[in-house]
This record gives sequence, C-alpha cells and structure tokens, in this order.
Amino acid sequence: MASNSRSTDGLGFTLALVAAFGFSVKAILIKLAYASYPVAAVTLLALRMAFALPVFIWIGLRESRDAPPLERRDWLALAILGCLGYYGASIFDFLGLQYITAGLERLILFTYPTLTIVISALAFGTAIGRRETAALALCYLGIAAAFAHDLGITADSEAVWIGGAFVFGSSLSYAVYLAGSSRMIARLGAARFTALAMLVSTAATLAHFLATQPLSELVQPLPIYGYGLGMAVVSTVIPVFAQSAAIRRIGAGRAALIGTIGPLITIALGWWLLGEAMSVAQWVGAGLVVVGVVIAGRR
Repeated sequence: MASNSRSTDGLGFTLALVAAFGFSVKAILIKLAYASYPVAAVTLLALRMAFALPVFIWIGLRESRDAPPLERRDWLALAILGCLGYYGASIFDFLGLQYITAGLERLILFTYPTLTIVISALAFGTAIGRRETAALALCYLGIAAAFAHDLGITADSEAVWIGGAFVFGSSLSYAVYLAGSSRMIARLGAARFTALAMLVSTAATLAHFLATQPLSELVQPLPIYGYGLGMAVVSTVIPVFAQSAAIRRIGAGRAALIGTIGPLITIALGWWLLGEAMSVAQWVGAGLVVVGVVIAGRR
C-alpha cells in the first residue's frame, strides 16, 4: 500500500512538473514566432486554438454524451467565462509579449491567484486576511523589481509599460474566469466545462481574426505553423490534462505549489533561447512573486 502511495505521489509530481513546463514554455514559443516572422498576435492565437480544437471537440462530445442538457443560464455563463478565460486572457498575453520579455510576462501573469482573492472578496464577500494581504504585497513588490530590471535594459520604457498593462489585463481576465468557474465546474464537471469553454474561446478567437485580418493571413511560413502547433500541443493540451491528472493524484494544493517553479523556468529559457538579460533584481522579483503565490495558496 505504501509503495502504491509513493508511486502515485511520484507520478503526480512528474505530471505537475510537465504541466508547469508546458505552461511556462508558451511565452518562449510566442517570442520565437514573433522573432521569426512579423505575424499578428490574433493570427498566431487563431493558429494555436485551431490546432487544439479537435481535442476539445472530442472531449466535449465524450463528456456531454450521457450528461443532462445545458440550461440557458449555463450557456450564458459558458459564453462569458469562455471569452474571459481562454480568449481574453490569451489575446492580452499575446499582445503584451510584443513589448516585454518572456520573464516579466510570466511574473505578471503568475499573479492571477492573488487577483482571484481580490475578485472573490469584491464579488462574493470573501474576507481578505493578513496572509492574503502579505501575499499581495510580496507579489507586487516582486513585479516592481522585475519592472525595474526591464526598464533598466531597454531604451523604450513606454513599451514596457504598455506590454505590462496588456499582460496584467491577461492575468485579471484569467482571475475573473477562475473566480466565476468554480460553480460551473461543480455543475458540469471539470472536463466538460473546460472543453466547452475552449470551444467558446475558439469561436471568439476566429471571429476576432475574421473581423480584423484577411483570410490570406492564414498563409504563413512553415515555422509559424510549427510554433502554433507547439503552443497547441505543448502549452495547451498536454499541460491542461497533465495538471488535471496531477490534481487527482496529489491534490490541488501540492500541484499548485509545484507550479510555482513556472516563472523560474520561463526566465531560464528566456535567457537560454531568447538571449534575454538576467539580473539580481529579476531573480529577487521572481522569488518574491513565487513566495507570495505560495502563501496565497496555503490553506
């Protein structure tokens, strides 16, 4: 029995690491795509969603086969949350990465747990205690240190502020999605809700693309298709299911704790693959954000 428990824990730990790596490498793939060819953010996002779409159609159909039909309020909630969580958060993130480094992007994006605390307090009256206040303070001190790093290595400080605002909008959009999704997950189940929300997001992304870009924009160099496919598989499908499987084996708290390695992975990959500068301020900022998120995630 003990051996089986250790095996389950080991597999859960590995799956959580796989999820953290997959989510963290997304920013690197986006930056590499931008560096290889002048592709629009919405075009790159449309390719990512289109490549991931078959998997979520299959899951949505499988999970809905024997499930009760959705009510009108369910469809309304799915439409709102799908647009916020997978379309809104993604498009803001893709736009922000046109201006800032992958390391700073990951640190700002990683503040969504603290934003979820604030949103829950405002929307549902959840109290914010000393622990949550300390987590908020640490996270935003860390972001300030990371901002100082990026402002110190660029001649265009305005771009850092613009990119930071876009990515903060992404984090806020995802936090609203998380705060509002718990009741829908309880009603529909995690897999069914995620698949249906992803379908809504894909529809919103393609509508945005068709409204702003000519169809000829879908004709891209082969490397752009490769980066889009990589984001769909490595940074969407695999980490989503790896995270779910890890939570089943080791619990949400431990899985989230392992996920705090994400910003450090992105910073290291940004230095290695993108040639992004590293500094003490950046690592201090990353450490503060990680500690803040750990505190926020403790029971």
